[in-house]
Amino acid sequence: MLDLKRLAFFFGLFVLSQTAFSQLGFSHELGVIAGPVQFRSDFGNRSDEETNFGNSGIGVGIIHYLNFSYSADCNCYTTDTYFNDHFKLRNEISWNRTNLEHLGKWVDPSRTTIEANQLRGHTGVANNLDIGTQLEFFPLSIRSFQAFSYRLAPFVSLGVHYTSFTPKVKTTYANPNPAAFGDVTDPSNFYSGWAPGSVDASPGNTFSMVTSVGFRYKVGKLSDLMLDLRWQYYFNDRVDGLDHNLNYNKYNDWLLWLNVGYIIYL
Repeated sequence: MLDLKRLAFFFGLFVLSQTAFSQLGFSHELGVIAGPVQFRSDFGNRSDEETNFGNSGIGVGIIHYLNFSYSADCNCYTTDTYFNDHFKLRNEISWNRTNLEHLGKWVDPSRTTIEANQLRGHTGVANNLDIGTQLEFFPLSIRSFQAFSYRLAPFVSLGVHYTSFTPKVKTTYANPNPAAFGDVTDPSNFYSGWAPGSVDASPGNTFSMVTSVGFRYKVGKLSDLMLDLRWQYYFNDRVDGLDHNLNYNKYNDWLLWLNVGYIIYL
């Protein structure tokens, strides 16, 4: 409940900030995005491609842009400055979900140890709700793109998101102790090399850094298609419900998201 309250608080700030910008007369764009997500977590080995492609999910979102090059008040171009003609502010509410399991050499069928069986029985779900803002830079003129001088407009972006995460964890490991079978609170059901408390499916919240590269393709006077490859780094290592708590576990959870979007100019 606390996480939802915090998310509602940030959403309120988000709405107020957009209302303030709207009063300045900038034009707006609205779109939807969707695509596959690769969640790089503590499940499996991050450098193993079987893990990376196996632990893939889906993401969807609603995006809103402030277009500084055009004024909604007068249906005319704004003052011709470099910032107005090369930057847009992207605001987003999105959700992603990935089913997670341990893949790779440590769970190869040839391994029959207790530890391998513990890893094979351990699965989880990364489930994240995001709200945030990115500043997008277009090397080519936004005005010229809107005027069909060219149909392809590349961009890069950088921003910050607030994330509410609600991971799920379960195990099918047949612990010799019947009372502990399938119990996600019993450390003996999970890989014995991890420190106690490494598996924790408690909901929480964190901030993340988001950067992406992509392009827009103009399909109509008031509509664009978009292809965007995102890297999102969370400032928390429990987004997936697992933190090894080992010295060599140096990185927090992160993801790659390739999304396709459709954007209309309001």
